[in-house]
Amino acid sequence: MNEFNSIVLAYIGDSVYELYVRNYLINKNISKVNDLQKEAKKYVSAKSQALFLKNMIDNNFFNEEEIEILKRARNSKTNSKPKNTDILTYKHSTALEALIGYCYINNNIERNDQIMNYIWSIK
Repeated sequence: MNEFNSIVLAYIGDSVYELYVRNYLINKNISKVNDLQKEAKKYVSAKSQALFLKNMIDNNFFNEEEIEILKRARNSKTNSKPKNTDILTYKHSTALEALIGYCYINNNIERNDQIMNYIWSIK
C-alpha cells in the first residue's frame, strides 16, 4: 500500500472524480457547456459527495481497508476552510475524494469504476 498524506490523495482524487463526471456527462450527449457545468455541480459539490459517501457506507459498499482510508482522510487536519458548506460535509467529501485518489494511485481503476457506477446508480 502506498502511503500518501490523505490530503494529497484527496487532491488527486478530486481530479480523477471530476474527469469521471465530465466523461459521464459528455456520454449522456449533453453538448452545451453551461448545461454540462450545471449537471456537474450535482456530482462535484461537497454536499453531493458527502451524501454519496453516506449512502455507500449505509449500504456496506466499502471493505475494511477502504473504511480505514476514509476515516484517515475524514479525520485529517486541513488548513483550508470550505466556502459553501460546513466542515463536516467538507471532511466527508474529502474522504471520498481521498479514496478515489488512493485507488487511482494504486492503479485500481476497476474499483474506481465500481465506485462511480454506484454513484451513477443513486443519482
